Amino acid sequence: MKTLFLQAPSYDGFDGGAGSRYQAKREVRSFWYPTWLAQPAALVPDSRVLDATADGLSVEAALDIASQYELVVIHTSTPSFPTDALFAQDLKKRKPSLLIGMVGAKVAVDPHNSLIATEAIDFVCREEFDYTCKEISEGKPFSQILGLSYRAPDGSIEHNEARPILENMDELPFVAPIYKRDLTIKNYFNGYLKHPYVSLYTGRGCRSKCTFCLWPQTVGGHRYRVRSVENVLEEVKWIRDNMPEVKEIMFDDDTFTDFKPRAEEIARGMGKLGVTWSCNAKANVPYSTLKIMKENGLRLLLVGYESGDDQILLNVKKGLRTDIARRFAQDCRTLGIKVHGTFIIGLPGETQETIQKTIEYAKEINPLTIQVSLAAPYPGTRLYNQAVESGWLAENKVINLVSKQGVQLAAIGYPHLSRDEMYHQLENFYKRFYFRPSKIWEILREMLTSWDMMKRRLREGVEFFRFLRAHEA
Repeated sequence: MKTLFLQAPSYDGFDGGAGSRYQAKREVRSFWYPTWLAQPAALVPDSRVLDATADGLSVEAALDIASQYELVVIHTSTPSFPTDALFAQDLKKRKPSLLIGMVGAKVAVDPHNSLIATEAIDFVCREEFDYTCKEISEGKPFSQILGLSYRAPDGSIEHNEARPILENMDELPFVAPIYKRDLTIKNYFNGYLKHPYVSLYTGRGCRSKCTFCLWPQTVGGHRYRVRSVENVLEEVKWIRDNMPEVKEIMFDDDTFTDFKPRAEEIARGMGKLGVTWSCNAKANVPYSTLKIMKENGLRLLLVGYESGDDQILLNVKKGLRTDIARRFAQDCRTLGIKVHGTFIIGLPGETQETIQKTIEYAKEINPLTIQVSLAAPYPGTRLYNQAVESGWLAENKVINLVSKQGVQLAAIGYPHLSRDEMYHQLENFYKRFYFRPSKIWEILREMLTSWDMMKRRLREGVEFFRFLRAHEA
């Protein structure tokens, strides 16, 4: 079938490409690559990936394009599902014969309710859906496709057996050629990576057991299954040779540094290729590994610190202590590795005191840039179950994780700490971190390195103040 893989239109600034992690408008406008759509697209000949959010397409324009296909696969999430379902309905009205399905963590953990939400959705793919999408496009009978939930001709909802997770990650074709073929590279950017950049996965799954993290608990699993070093470096070389405008490659594995010898081996290969790169990391990487990575082109690490309180880190099974993270931060400073740090307000055990403790902790370890989120109890995670069991969240209640404008909301409330208090502490966190003379001077120094950086930081500054104003409202 003529197949379209689609990120449907949404509110302005929606970070659709990182839908597996963070479905909200960020403090500065950013877009991640829709890798989870590009991967099955690479398996389906003559298919297309359309990222309506990054391309700034209107609903009408996206409907015009999508109606030219026979099969449309939409990536969805808990916050975006209502608008994605409406888009599917509008698309079905235009072309009733069109086969429409959805993929993503939301439909993976709640396939039945996703299908009964609207008759416009013909199927949803659970688990890892690459080969599920491929078999659907080939016209294989729905009843024979593993990992599929679908609406039968008599209207009943059917759920097939689960699809086993993919063991040999080298089986999957490269996503970079799909990026080059279908996407506008300059549309993908964020505040801490060079522009333009490319992000890709060198493996799937995460061995960490963080109770709040969505993807490992719903789709990827807790076993880190990796591509061979040779396979990864071959795709990097393809990017270098075929996408010369790319200034940085981001390895978006949940924790790229989990297998340290492998990370070091990939790093040495990156050094030989002469490519600048960044990756996700846990704040426990030893100095020796950091040094090898830095000497071979590593520029930045994206690190989830989450909280400055050790009891909260224990509560969410982070597998990290603040003393280890402090040493890691010092090692990164010594080696000249930049860090983008992420923090969460509202995890179990949070109080007014622990919030202030985390703000001071963030100022102490001083990442170059930060992202502060509110604890989000996504269905399918241990945090969601805990919130329901503890009465912090009503079961089956519609979870409003973001406002209609895409601003993240506090979904969990505690007797001693209200949702409203946590919501406004997010603004306070940002202001106290960034509005310091030392941090302002650090940003100004960076701006003086080039005219491009000057323009970029000025634009992001305007977006940041708009974000704060919208959040206060």
